[in-house]
Amino acid sequence: MVFLKIFEKGQETLMSKLDQLLTRISCASSPGVEDLETILSLENPAEIKVLFNFADAVRQKVCGCGILLRGIVEFSNFCRNTCAYCGLNKNNSALPRYRLSMSEILESVARIAASKIKTVVLQSGEDECMDILDLLEVIQTIKERFDMSVTLSLGELNVKDYQLLKKAGADRYLLKIETSDQALYESLHPGMSFENRVACLHDLKQIGFQTGSGNIVGLRGQTLRMIAEDILFFKEEDLDMVGIGPFIPHGETPLKDESCGSALLTLKTLALARIVLKNVHLPATTALGSLKKDFREEALSAGANVLMPNFTPVKYKKLYEIYPNKRCVDEPEGACVSCFTTLAKSLGRTIDYSRGDTLKADKSVI
Repeated sequence: MVFLKIFEKGQETLMSKLDQLLTRISCASSPGVEDLETILSLENPAEIKVLFNFADAVRQKVCGCGILLRGIVEFSNFCRNTCAYCGLNKNNSALPRYRLSMSEILESVARIAASKIKTVVLQSGEDECMDILDLLEVIQTIKERFDMSVTLSLGELNVKDYQLLKKAGADRYLLKIETSDQALYESLHPGMSFENRVACLHDLKQIGFQTGSGNIVGLRGQTLRMIAEDILFFKEEDLDMVGIGPFIPHGETPLKDESCGSALLTLKTLALARIVLKNVHLPATTALGSLKKDFREEALSAGANVLMPNFTPVKYKKLYEIYPNKRCVDEPEGACVSCFTTLAKSLGRTIDYSRGDTLKADKSVI
């Protein structure tokens, strides 16, 4: 009995110190990287639960109970790049390539609108043959025909093209950095420039896009310090949205023999990002849902506030294979919306059908 009381007191002291550390991180204008590393290295299940609960409380304060939906249309799997982790890399000759026509894109957007979702995400590889004029017309048509926000994820373009896309009516742009460590970035992205990637993020913000980025957890050569610095990079960039997902090896890439990124480390990264970044949109990513177990429920309980149902036509879904075994690729477009409604209810939350614009406009949530 005495031993049990001593143990319980020790546990209470441990939890108190962790709460103090999380509070210090949350209140700091620039948290110490060592503190972030300490949190990412947590292994005690009770301590990890404290972390997730703290992040969930921050999410509740900043975002409320609503879970935003973004409808994705993956309109091209052509890519000029050779990223070492990505199945869309141009050296993957085993992958049949496709581009949706304008009418196919608009049909998918119509299905999103019919589901009452107010944001479409138009996503592609870095397709060097993409017709920018066609895309401008698609964006203009979406804005005229539907009451909908348009998010783009097309990779690196020149400033003029970014300006044209914004003028056509695009609201947001997602450009993932994947890692903020320059040496690691350039080792994984042959022929690409870390400086140019960051410059593109700056261009997007200056033009007026609500801007997002994100990282991959579990990349070969990545350390906890690098992940901590990713979070600090996102804070310094003052982003509107951040996507955090685990590395999943693809059989047609140089990293095919590497192990999957840890779901637990990804969830800890997500929770810590919510605590540090606060007023950003954080999705429970499809990658977290595509491991042996679907971890999106855990993500929503650890700080995430966005889900992303896929509205790519079924015959193309399997071909947008950034990583293998993506969940729900055989289901009809948008079929997971009803599943997400059930999931939200099980968590005591609701689906938020608003546009879900940036949280930065409300400075009271900082």
